[in-house]
Amino acid sequence: MPLIDISIAAGRTPEQLRALIHGVHRVAEDTVGAAPENITVIVREVEHQHWARANTTIAERNRSS
Repeated sequence: MPLIDISIAAGRTPEQLRALIHGVHRVAEDTVGAAPENITVIVREVEHQHWARANTTIAERNRSS
């Protein structure tokens, strides 16, 4: 029973998120033979001011661009 937990920066459209869920679900079926009804996909959207790499948030990087 795969549980696939995805964290992604906020800002994608509902259609993009749906396509992501679909693609990840399909890969889980194809690669590990998981039954579709046993696959759980969680997508967590993280606000840009709450996501940092190298001590700089996405919001800060976007402001400096």
